[in-house]
Amino acid sequence: MGSFARKEHQFLAELGLAPRNPGSFACGAWGGSGPVVTSTNPTNNQVIAEVVEASAREYEEGMRACYDAAKTWMAIPAPKRGEIVRQIGDALRAKLHHLGRLVSLEMGKILPEGIGEVQEIIDMCDYAVGLSRQLNGSIIPSERPNHMMMEVWNPLGVVGVITAFNFPCAVLGWNACIALVCGNCVVWKGAPTTPLITIAMTKIVASVLERNNLPGSIFTAFCGGADIGQAISLDTRIPLVSFTGSTKVGLMVQQQVNARFGKCLLELSGNNAIIVMDDADIQLAVRSVLFAAVGTAGQRCTTCRRLLLHESIYRTFLDQLVEVYKQVRIGDPLENGTLLGPLHTPASRDAFLKGIQTIRSQQGGKILYGGSAIESEGNFVQPTIVEISPSAPVVREELFGPVLYVMKVQNLKEAVEINNSVPQGLSSSIFTKRPDIIFKWIGPHGSDCGIVNVNIPTNGAEIGGAFGGEKATGGGREAGSDSWKQYMRRATCTINYGSELPLAQGINFG
Repeated sequence: MGSFARKEHQFLAELGLAPRNPGSFACGAWGGSGPVVTSTNPTNNQVIAEVVEASAREYEEGMRACYDAAKTWMAIPAPKRGEIVRQIGDALRAKLHHLGRLVSLEMGKILPEGIGEVQEIIDMCDYAVGLSRQLNGSIIPSERPNHMMMEVWNPLGVVGVITAFNFPCAVLGWNACIALVCGNCVVWKGAPTTPLITIAMTKIVASVLERNNLPGSIFTAFCGGADIGQAISLDTRIPLVSFTGSTKVGLMVQQQVNARFGKCLLELSGNNAIIVMDDADIQLAVRSVLFAAVGTAGQRCTTCRRLLLHESIYRTFLDQLVEVYKQVRIGDPLENGTLLGPLHTPASRDAFLKGIQTIRSQQGGKILYGGSAIESEGNFVQPTIVEISPSAPVVREELFGPVLYVMKVQNLKEAVEINNSVPQGLSSSIFTKRPDIIFKWIGPHGSDCGIVNVNIPTNGAEIGGAFGGEKATGGGREAGSDSWKQYMRRATCTINYGSELPLAQGINFG
């Protein structure tokens, strides 16, 4: 393969990758007897390496072993499980820059973002280590004499994690680090177009399990397509499935999991707005919008897609924003100074062009900047600013690329109504210095999103808070806060330590 012959890509071997790679880690061993697929560099659409995906037989064998390993893993004390996750974090630290380069090479995001994504998993490991000593229940006063009530949290067993290409390993970290310290085994299906990241991450986790003489099946991973994802959704051995992807597919996953009375964590589409009020720090807001709309080539679920500008600062803000867009360096994400890498696939590039055509021909949108693909071997497009009505149908959809819709508002009430008018409800932000506006924005009559920011971008969330959104974004919460409770089952226990049998609500039954 060409990439392995290039000096700048020799780091791939340091991650245990080869020109051809087995894509199934099941029963603690590598294999693969499914279709052979290629991993492609979106910068030039050249093949990086081949991967042999998992077959249905390998999935079933791997799931049986994973299900059995759960009995061993959940019996280990939580702080001891935390120690294993700590070692995983240290192993990731040792490969931070190599893994970050792989994320940039295979996904297409710029190198600082690739390294940042791996750092996010390391941060999750650190967080989960502390959490492993704080999976606390509670004592509840009983109305009956000589009785005690308490809540006890126990592992679910196996947690399924299905991740997307745009964050090919960070979302695994949000789920797996918490799931593992909570006593669950993990079965992971990575995105079909980023199989090398799936393999490299799994090799690191597997090495830690092996070093500690633990069953490799505690962490099971499959490279594969929709067939593996559907198998996870339908599998009654997996009580919780975390899915990251489109609203359309997420709804199908939810229906399949709910039909067997499983639980879902859904992280789906976003249609995120930034509001800039008349008293805002314009320079701060311009910088924030640039990162929120252009970062990761507009392929974050938290990307800013709608910009609502107060009418009094509308023209000033737009003029400044267009000027900074002109300075965005587009190119190889592994090169220093690049701010905008390629879209992930040629299909993504085609979807961008189709979206621009729709905006121009049907929606009455006016393109203020960009709006074209860049002629090259890769999937490069221009960052685009579109002036458009908030009522245009295209504004309600998520065009997964660097396209920013700009709208004029007269006041906060109108801005909040537009923010809340779309089906999705992931992230939102307002720029203002006025406390009354801030507290209205974060209150019951403000943003209806799961993430409600003030004077920062819509993207770039910290791991300490719960991440997720409302409405068509799915309602899931992952990473920090009390998200850990979704990875465990709660038992309410009432203990009678006396010799009488008083009944609740004062019932006398004979």
